Amino acid sequence: MTSIFRILSFVFLLLVVSLSQVDAKFDVSGNNELVESRRSFAELPSPPGPLVANSSFILAAERTNRKDPLNGYAHYTGGWNISETHYWASVGYTAFPAFIVAIVWFAGFGLVLLLICCCYCCCRRRSYSYSRTCYALSLVFLILFTIAAIAGSCILYIGQGKFHNSTSGTLDYVEHQANFTADNLKNFSSSLAAAKNIDVNHIFLPADVQGRIDSIQKKLNSSANELSTRASSNLDKIDDVLDTVQLLLIIVASVMLVLAFLGLVLSVLGLQFLVYILVIIGWILVAGTFILCGIALLFHNVVADTCVAMDEWVAHPQAQTALDDILPCVDAATVGESMNRSREVTFQLVNIVNQAILNISNGDFPPVVPPPVNYNQSGPKVPPLCSPYLPDMSNRTCLSGEVNFDNASQVWQGFVCQTKLVNGNEVCTTPGRLTPSLYNQFIASIKVSSGLYHYSPFLAQLADCTFVRETFAHITTEDCPGLTRYSKWVYSGLALVSAAVMLSLVFWVIYARERRHRKYNKQFIVQSEQQPLGGHDKS
Repeated sequence: MTSIFRILSFVFLLLVVSLSQVDAKFDVSGNNELVESRRSFAELPSPPGPLVANSSFILAAERTNRKDPLNGYAHYTGGWNISETHYWASVGYTAFPAFIVAIVWFAGFGLVLLLICCCYCCCRRRSYSYSRTCYALSLVFLILFTIAAIAGSCILYIGQGKFHNSTSGTLDYVEHQANFTADNLKNFSSSLAAAKNIDVNHIFLPADVQGRIDSIQKKLNSSANELSTRASSNLDKIDDVLDTVQLLLIIVASVMLVLAFLGLVLSVLGLQFLVYILVIIGWILVAGTFILCGIALLFHNVVADTCVAMDEWVAHPQAQTALDDILPCVDAATVGESMNRSREVTFQLVNIVNQAILNISNGDFPPVVPPPVNYNQSGPKVPPLCSPYLPDMSNRTCLSGEVNFDNASQVWQGFVCQTKLVNGNEVCTTPGRLTPSLYNQFIASIKVSSGLYHYSPFLAQLADCTFVRETFAHITTEDCPGLTRYSKWVYSGLALVSAAVMLSLVFWVIYARERRHRKYNKQFIVQSEQQPLGGHDKS
């Protein structure tokens, strides 16, 4: 059942995009023993496809069919598999253009800035050509790209907020699932512990059964505590990561917004020195945002791949897939042992109650037999309790005349007699076959038996992967649409703001040049007009 934690940890893994799988898997006993995976490594194709010869399923095969730079740019066909280097190479290749743009921009624009500085310092010229069209167009484009940068910043800010809310909702669901599982394990363990204390007319569970209860109880308590502790710890860590990412994206959106707006204002005001400082700052920031855009795109593709993989695994939970190296459903031996103990204890408790009913409550003893066997019981016979299991622990159908866990307390209430104490023993003074204390002992046994019996579906869900299937189905239908949509908003916003500020930087330089030339051109025209006038006066 500790593998339940691996199931929930995988959802954590999805959100933080872990680059490595957990090698050490913990057995439900709480010991750090490696648990052999029940399924081999493989994967599965996009809508449900056929099983191949070895029963492997390729997860998200269609979506992950990308070029693999580590394999000569051949198409990757291994499907979703975060433990596979070629998968990461292929998904990383999708973000390759953003990284290339960042490198080319940083190197290319840096070289341009260097050439501009050299020309300005070493090759000063007195000719200032000026074009009104170029001046007007540079201003128009500068305004347009500034607006685009503002729009990109807004998309980034809104996208990161919605993405954070979406991931928080996913984490809340995962936390609920973790707490639900841990609580059920603890409650099941408590029911087993209570069964050891059941006393029906001084008859207890056999010693060997109590010993087996002690054994499984330790494993259950260890699993529940480990699940609660690790889930809480990992949730805190992921919250910290999400908060850090959110803060980083807010800072990027704010800085790029201020940079674009400030660049426009300073350019229009003609503050060239400050514009050139902003150009240098923007040159570095744009390269950084393009890198962030590539990372965001990679993250988006991994999240989308994972959602598709989970959706396909839900349809084929027993197929061999790449998910199995991370989260085998549950160790079958452990779940089987837990279910066996549940059935065994339930059968034994019901048997103890029925033996007391058959041999004592429904007995008609001569007066010479003393209490507590003969307590003057009389009247109609007490109906026996239906056992849901046969001695071989297979399911059993209730017979006519038997009471079940749901109605036993009400039916047996009609067989309780009024009593008085005789030498410390209860003796009936009215017709009836159950003393109040014996009735209470029966009810206590029923409560424990019923509790154990009703935990069988929960254990069965762990055994047949229903728990995992329901968790994945909920995430793929409720959370994945938001995760993929808003992660796309994040990288789209980063791409738009990066490109817009990049082009704004270019037009800052162009507009600053045209504005300077326009200013010098006007001065030159004024001086040209004044010189002939001055020459005429002299003559």
